[in-house]
Amino acid sequence: MTLRRSLLTLALALASFPLLAADAPAKYRSAQEIIDASPASDWHTPAPENLLYMDVEGGRVIIELAPEFAPEHVGNIRTLAREGFWNGTSIYRSQDNFVVQFGDADADDAAKAKSMGSARTHLPAEFQRPAEGLDFTALPDRDGWAAQTGFAGDFAVGSDGQHSWLTHCYGTLGAGRNNEEDSSLGAELYVVIGQSPRQLDRNITLVGRVLKGMELLSAIQRGPEPMGFYDEASQRTPITAITLASELPAGQRVPLQVLRTDSKTFADTVEARRNRVDGFYKRAAGHIDLCNIPLPVRTGAAVKSH
Repeated sequence: MTLRRSLLTLALALASFPLLAADAPAKYRSAQEIIDASPASDWHTPAPENLLYMDVEGGRVIIELAPEFAPEHVGNIRTLAREGFWNGTSIYRSQDNFVVQFGDADADDAAKAKSMGSARTHLPAEFQRPAEGLDFTALPDRDGWAAQTGFAGDFAVGSDGQHSWLTHCYGTLGAGRNNEEDSSLGAELYVVIGQSPRQLDRNITLVGRVLKGMELLSAIQRGPEPMGFYDEASQRTPITAITLASELPAGQRVPLQVLRTDSKTFADTVEARRNRVDGFYKRAAGHIDLCNIPLPVRTGAAVKSH
């Protein structure tokens, strides 16, 4: 057999072998599979001075504050929590596809309003902050409300390159205000429970987001039109207490970890959601909206065993 024929025979034989595993397309992993395989280093524990425990009928809502975006409001909220301002107040508004709102239902009546104690009674608007100095992980997807979106720490963020701001995604915590932009104090707060009202971005001071317990807020009976404020005090949802985690002994704090949004695990989960490949999805979207990216959070035994 000639050398040329031998080489041709060898090439044909090699071509008949299956592709090596390294050459085969990577098997699709769901976001949950990626999270389950994540290393411990991809998770972090939020600072206890930034966590609020909101106790309502049925359980506890855990909220993370965002001092990088609204430091003066967060400072006031910490003061109010330490002094028990919200203890015994209520969720007095639940507007369908919009927000639940809580605080002192009699705040507008000077004769009945609760004292704010040593909290400040005037704050500047904190609608946005300089983009410079912010550790921001951008998304490649286009957005209708901001030139760029992504995450800074645990928070969904919009940016125009010069300024950055928190966005009105599901579970976002905002400070209610009147028409004057500097009329919010952090005493009357709301949580988004409906489709993301992004038109409010940079119009209201946002102060944090719910990490756990959204089911306790989103399932609250809706109030009457047009804005969901209850007609009767008996319809309100009582708040037993809102407590800063840092005010509790370490043994009484909820073991909680959040997936780092600057980690490879988080990037991989976003991509898995952007291009789902499984028995149900017939077409990959190739796109994901900022407010449709959940923030993985784990508590209890999942934290201790990892």
